[in-house]
Amino acid sequence: MNTKQGGVSARIEELKKILSDIPDRPGVYLFKSRSGTVIYVGKAKKLRTRLRSYFAKDVNIKTRMLVERAQDIDHIVTDTEYEALLLENNLIKRFLPRYNINLKDGKSYPVIRITAERWPRVFRTRRVIEDGSDYYGPYTQVHVLDTYLEIIERLYPLRKCRGPLKKREHPCLYYHIGRCGAPCAGRIDHNDYKKRVEAVRRLLSGDVERLKLELTTEMHREAQARRYERAAVLRDALAGLEELESGQQVMDFSPEARDIIAIESEQTVSSITLFRIREGKLLGKESFRSEQVSGEGEALQDFLIQYYSSFPEMPGQVLVSHPIETELVNEFFDRELDRKVSIGLPQTERDSALMRLAAGNARLDLEDQLRRADAVLPLKELQTALSLDTLPERIEGFDIAHLSGTHPVASMVSFLNGRPDKGSYRLFHVKTLEGAVDDYEAIREVVARRYGRLLNEERPLPELVLIDGGRGQVSAAVGVLRALGLEKTRVAGLAKKNEEVFLPDRKDPVIIPEGSPALQVLQRVRDEAHRFATGFNKRLRQKDVGSALLEGVEGIGPARSRRLLQHFGSLKAMAEAGEQALQESAGLTDAVAADLKRALESFIGGDSYGDA
Repeated sequence: MNTKQGGVSARIEELKKILSDIPDRPGVYLFKSRSGTVIYVGKAKKLRTRLRSYFAKDVNIKTRMLVERAQDIDHIVTDTEYEALLLENNLIKRFLPRYNINLKDGKSYPVIRITAERWPRVFRTRRVIEDGSDYYGPYTQVHVLDTYLEIIERLYPLRKCRGPLKKREHPCLYYHIGRCGAPCAGRIDHNDYKKRVEAVRRLLSGDVERLKLELTTEMHREAQARRYERAAVLRDALAGLEELESGQQVMDFSPEARDIIAIESEQTVSSITLFRIREGKLLGKESFRSEQVSGEGEALQDFLIQYYSSFPEMPGQVLVSHPIETELVNEFFDRELDRKVSIGLPQTERDSALMRLAAGNARLDLEDQLRRADAVLPLKELQTALSLDTLPERIEGFDIAHLSGTHPVASMVSFLNGRPDKGSYRLFHVKTLEGAVDDYEAIREVVARRYGRLLNEERPLPELVLIDGGRGQVSAAVGVLRALGLEKTRVAGLAKKNEEVFLPDRKDPVIIPEGSPALQVLQRVRDEAHRFATGFNKRLRQKDVGSALLEGVEGIGPARSRRLLQHFGSLKAMAEAGEQALQESAGLTDAVAADLKRALESFIGGDSYGDA
């Protein structure tokens, strides 16, 4: 047995000893890492019995991984299993453990809110506040949400002003453009306003067919009365409803409102897909991702509690892909959310077909997660090789380029999860050298400029800064980061000669085996930074050559030279252009254009700057 395996075995034996002091009563248990971070929270009717199951010989790979990564186990005793459920839910929200289902791992989709006020408002938001407001969604396709809000503003305009309604003598602009009923100025009474709010609720609940019939009847009535403007508004609203329905491709011909929830998992990776079925149509799909070590049934139980605590709009029926203990969940919904919900497996072929569709979506999302996880493996290897505290998801690499001190420039390239993030690349003109050749000073300048700006803008920092160079360049960068108060930002240097990795806190360089994925990540960052910097330096030198050539023609000064270069982009393009085009681009005379044409053709024909 190697040393690492021996250490894990010894730690597991220490964890087993803790179990004898844990009572066999209801409660919550917490697995903690070496740093004391909570990595998993679970509940149990009998704490000691449940925890002993984690150390059985035939445990699955998920359980074994959790136990091997745990350094300590803590517990909290409760009077009942239901109290343990409530405490578990609160602790998961508080600690966001890595191996629990966590809704924050899903995308934050917007919802539509109808406020709990005497004169309610309706608007989009990403925050759910438990103040009695009604929430509809979430909407994975934002254009659907926007269409709903547009229809509401056309048909049932509600007030826009925030806070309690304040009486006004005259309504605001929204009333005059038909986007508010102006209750503030008494233009609509409370009963009519309530009817508008109820109509909005019906629309958002999926009661579209009746609404379409009502709108069609009203549209014809308005047209017959020659109120064509109102008829046009109703026509456009009907078109919006048709657009919404055309995007809802799944129909099951059942008016029952229900949610279909499927989970797919592999190793410690899970994906959950939720379909919202209203009035026989699929109104929305959501996907949630998480690492979790519990079984699918237990994970679904935790998901139901977290999800419906955050989004109180609940159907009367929830169908799940795996069996769960419904008693505790139903008690939670009844006591905490004041809702009666039927939870269970699909019982009809219609529901089974919808569940298979949801499971298929979850499987596709899971496979995407696994592919991404494969891409992260080299970063994990790099984390181990350089003893980094966190996974280097964001690596920023720097390089300096100049030719005998002319046009000193620097590049900063950014890699996210091992891949170039070109939108974050930056180029720098090095300003402090004044013709001197000093790579260390250049590194100090650009590192100070880059991370001083990130600090001022309160933007996230990379997990690793890579410098093209050795110990001296690394020391220059580290000195600046320490002066900025960024001692925890890790820096490494990759020296091209022997591909050695220099770290500021190590005397000897780190040798990463040639061809290893970890070294390849660093080489890609270093080579991309070099390519970006040298390309910039070359463009600046070619611009100098171009300016010198153009200004050598009598009648062309710096201003005309700039206009020509900006217009044509290169000397080659200029040489291929006709004399008339040269004249028009910079206001040249016939004679000057002819002289320029001859100079360009001579230069391009006998010079290595053919692409300048």
